[in-house]
Formats: sequence, C-alpha cells, structure tokens
Amino acid sequence: MERTIISFDYAIKDILRDKANFDILSGFLSELLEKPVVVQEVLESEGGTSDPDGKINRLDLKAKIDDGELAVFEIQYFDQVDFLGKVLFNACKAVVEQVSSGKMFDIKKVYSINIAYYGMDATDEYLFVATLSEFKGVHFDEAIPFSQNLDPLSNVPKDIHPEYFLILPRKFEDDDERNKKGKKVQPKKPKKSKFDEWVYVLKNSSVKSDFTAAGIQAAGEKLNVLKMTPEQRAEYERNKIRDMSQKSQLYTAEVKGRVEGRAEGRVEGRAEEREIIVINSHRAGLPLETISSITGLTSEQVIEILKKFEV
Repeated sequence: MERTIISFDYAIKDILRDKANFDILSGFLSELLEKPVVVQEVLESEGGTSDPDGKINRLDLKAKIDDGELAVFEIQYFDQVDFLGKVLFNACKAVVEQVSSGKMFDIKKVYSINIAYYGMDATDEYLFVATLSEFKGVHFDEAIPFSQNLDPLSNVPKDIHPEYFLILPRKFEDDDERNKKGKKVQPKKPKKSKFDEWVYVLKNSSVKSDFTAAGIQAAGEKLNVLKMTPEQRAEYERNKIRDMSQKSQLYTAEVKGRVEGRAEGRVEGRAEEREIIVINSHRAGLPLETISSITGLTSEQVIEILKKFEV
C-alpha cells in the first residue's frame, strides 16, 4: 500500500519549516548522513533575496542541526548552466554567515543537500558526494586534515569544510526497473540503504507502508494529501500550477534560445528539442494540454513521444 504525499519541494518551502514536523527533516538527514541527526531550528538566510517575484533559484531551506552544524537544501528542476556555482555560493554563504565581525572563525560543518530533477549527464548513479577532507603534500606523502579545534579542553578536531550531496531522483531505479530495461551494470554498493526509500519518495511523492527509514512514516502521515483541508488542498494545487508554469516558461525560453541559434533547416535537431521538452514537462507534472500548447504538437504526437521513450 502507498500513500500519496505532498511534493517535497512544496513541503520544504512551507510545512517542514514547522517545528512540529522537524522529525521528518531529522529522519531524512539521519539516513543521508548515516548518523543520528536532530533538526533544532530552521533559519532564514541573512541577506536573503528580496525578489518580489519569489525567484525559484533562491536557497530553499537552511536548518541548524546538532552541535550548531548546518544543512542547506536546494531543489532544481531544470538544467541551469550555473547550478553548481549556486551550490558553492549557498554553501559558502552558510559558512560566512556564521562569523560576526571581530569574532573568531568558529566554523561549524555545513552539509549542502542538492536535489536535481534532471540528469546532469549521469548514467546510472543517483546519489553523489563531494568533500575536501585534507591538504595533501605535493612532495612527500603527508596530509593535514581540513579541521580545527577551538576548545582547549578537547583533543578532538572537527571537520569544518562543507560536504556536498547531489541527489538525482529521476535516476533512481529499483531492481525490477533495471531488469526491465535490461541494464547489466550492477551497483558497487549492491545492498540498498535506508536512504533509498527517501529517494523513492523524492521521485514518486508517495510512501510505501513497509518503508522503515527514519522519519519516512511520519512524512507519510503528516504530508498525506488526503488529510489536507479543502483550503489547504486548493492552495497546494494553485502552488503546483504556478510553479509548473514558471518552470515551463524558463525551460521553454532556454530551449527556444538554443533552437534559434541553430542554422535553419535543422529539422532533426528541432524534433529532438521538442522531445526533450515533452519528456521534461511530463516529468514535471504538466498536463497533456499544456505540453501541446508549449510544443505546438498535437496531443496524439505528445503521447507518441512519451510511448517512444517509455516515459
């Protein structure tokens, strides 16, 4: 049995900021970081955007966790050439905002959690990690940890460089899906982790009753679409339509710019671009009529493209 829940991007911008729902974020982070994590507070970024249009490329959420460490969340739906630059900027900003003028550089660890709903040229992997843990010697086999300890009573250095996670939910496939597509390459980590259940949720906006990952059943209960009031459901639907329209406009403008830059007569190239728009718009949840309007294709042509790529 599965329960349909509110999409994670909507929840993280609204519902998960409520202290009563911190157990969901805590569970998500505990499984991702593979250690017990308790979210203590959701913070507003100092010097955050004042954009009246609510640009979707702002930082989605910053949370204070155990020992003053920080977790910053960023969700990206369509390809953006400076996306990783934005990832670096948000992580660095979370570091800089910790230090007040005239104070010591008491830097707490920052975990940068980035969820991208497009491929980023990945083939099979859906969870990537990047970190800088030490300085390596150039001439001799020596290393100095990228850590510090400001407590004279403790001999335990603390890792202070940001750690980056890149999650690609659309790339996640269970064994049945991989076998159906005839994929022979086996993951180097064959045993699935509990965090895979969270990636399933990110991909499908649903929670299976047999999931046991920390916080995941709380998500299924508290984010259950069927338990929303009519007013909450209406606002949620309005928000989805507004976001999908904005994302579609951005992506369409990007694709049109690429197409217009090509020489005339590149019929095959234009057809490929239309297929990309159809597939990504469908994955973003746009209805058939909207996709037809964006691409200029008939509903039947849209359906044929979706069948062609088994979407």
